[in-house]
Amino acid sequence: MLGSILIFIFVLSLLVLVHEFGHFIVARLSGVWVEEFGFGLPPRIWGKKIGETVYSVNLLPFGGFVRLHGETGSDEIKNPKAAFLEKPKKVRVAIVIAGVVMNFILALVAFSLVYSTQGIPRETENVHVLDVAPGTPAQGAGLMPEDIFKLVDNERITSVDQFINVIEENKGKRIKFEMERVENGETKDITTFLTPRESPPEGEGPLGVVISQTEIYYPPLWQRPIYGVYFGAKESYFWGKTVIVGLVNIVNQLLSGQTPEDLTGPVGVYVVTAEAAKVGVVALINFIGILSVNLAIFNIIPFPALDGGRLLFIGLEGILGRKILPRVEAVVHSVGLIILLLLIAAITARDISRLITSGGVTGFVNSILK
Repeated sequence: MLGSILIFIFVLSLLVLVHEFGHFIVARLSGVWVEEFGFGLPPRIWGKKIGETVYSVNLLPFGGFVRLHGETGSDEIKNPKAAFLEKPKKVRVAIVIAGVVMNFILALVAFSLVYSTQGIPRETENVHVLDVAPGTPAQGAGLMPEDIFKLVDNERITSVDQFINVIEENKGKRIKFEMERVENGETKDITTFLTPRESPPEGEGPLGVVISQTEIYYPPLWQRPIYGVYFGAKESYFWGKTVIVGLVNIVNQLLSGQTPEDLTGPVGVYVVTAEAAKVGVVALINFIGILSVNLAIFNIIPFPALDGGRLLFIGLEGILGRKILPRVEAVVHSVGLIILLLLIAAITARDISRLITSGGVTGFVNSILK
């Protein structure tokens, strides 16, 4: 339990600190006075001023924060030239979106590490077995993971779709399967007969096998970072699109009066983080990439207190041709923050209830991932 909590704190802190570092570095480059860069949340337990910035360690070890001079209307502006609110719109936009950009960069790095170390997927003409379900025709015939289908009913197999079509056409018929199997480094030809089921249990299919024509390719070491970045970018795009679709579905459910089932909060993130850590470091790194994409897209939503909310006010300033009263903006963001905290509390309560009613961690994780 303690190890899981520490890993969760590390992951959450990494995500938030990377996000805040984006704000920090662009603010510094733009001439905005960064008053404080804090690790954790106040109250402060240690701080040291280096240059004009206080670097602090705070009591609550969750993420971090950056405090910019003149960031809100309630701030006392001592140096107008270095105040956030006094900077041109394009500078403020750059500072605001820098956190989101850094989270996407973190996701890209995480996914690139996974692909660079675990190999690159590529399509082949070899349709092979990934898994065999117990008590199925495939298990009864002795099929094993990594078996490659060469001929089915005397038809050469070169794609998953072709394999599925052949099986569908021969349900209830006893047909011949010719396969290739590697044992102890030697390639053997295997021949067996199977009868695809006409009414298989849900999720098993006529044979009871999971198949694929994707194999893992390990390029030369010097090429792996290049491949890793390419496939890492594709993975980031995939998860970005997935998160956006999920958010749209959640909004549609809320507008129609339904309770979103796919929404989870800190408890859900903690549980899945702990489960990913049990699988191994690579799975945890991959999950960090997924979380980082989620954080980036969530933050860009045009809601008060989020980066997207700040962008919205900058956009309104451009449309109206004058600044929104800083104090008004500060109040709106404060109200938005309260709403977000209440929402997080409600989601947390529901997650705890789901954790109890699902019978434990495994059932809870399955309810999230289903």
